[in-house]
Amino acid sequence: MRRADRLMQLVQILRDGTLHRAHDLAEATQVSLRTIYRDMETLAASGVPIEGERGIGYRVTAAITLPPLNLTMTEMEALHIGLSAVSHSDDAELSSAARALSTKIDAVMPEDRSRAPSGGGFAIYPFADAARGFQHLPSLRQAVRTRQKLELVMQNATRTVRPLQLDYWGRLWTCVVWCEARIAFDEIRVDQIESLRILPSLFVDEPGKSLRDFNRLKG
Repeated sequence: MRRADRLMQLVQILRDGTLHRAHDLAEATQVSLRTIYRDMETLAASGVPIEGERGIGYRVTAAITLPPLNLTMTEMEALHIGLSAVSHSDDAELSSAARALSTKIDAVMPEDRSRAPSGGGFAIYPFADAARGFQHLPSLRQAVRTRQKLELVMQNATRTVRPLQLDYWGRLWTCVVWCEARIAFDEIRVDQIESLRILPSLFVDEPGKSLRDFNRLKG
């Protein structure tokens, strides 16, 4: 398992807010205790609000806010797209400033979450890698709002999904979906989407397939 995927798995485990022993986290991710300790340091440095210490355990605390601003998901999307563009400009000073600003934003998450911990910026994610997924955010948001199915191409696999919610983790965006092929919920990393197409098919809430059902399973 790649480190990026393991960090995401750890956040998924810790998101329930309860205390998890490092030994249990190591068993769940099939790595050593030393690796778990390093991963906890990485997550904390990336802005994930983690509380705990070696020998006791770890848990995710309440999300951190960025006073005095309360940014919406759309505003955060616009901010990151703008930072991505500036970070790749020919002006070295502006490019450096954009990357520094992005790091500061990752450290103090502005989006309040009742379901997911904010701030999973993951220091291991290069800004350019995460920026690849920004192009898909407008289409994903539209599909969530209009409740239209999507055809996603990911790593040479095409999937038809029902997009339910976009989540921001600091540079990294995910989309909660109901996958019709797997007949199960999934949380897709937007940066791993190669291409997408909004389908004409609409969907309605069905028992076991709604965002409420997903939240109940994760709760």
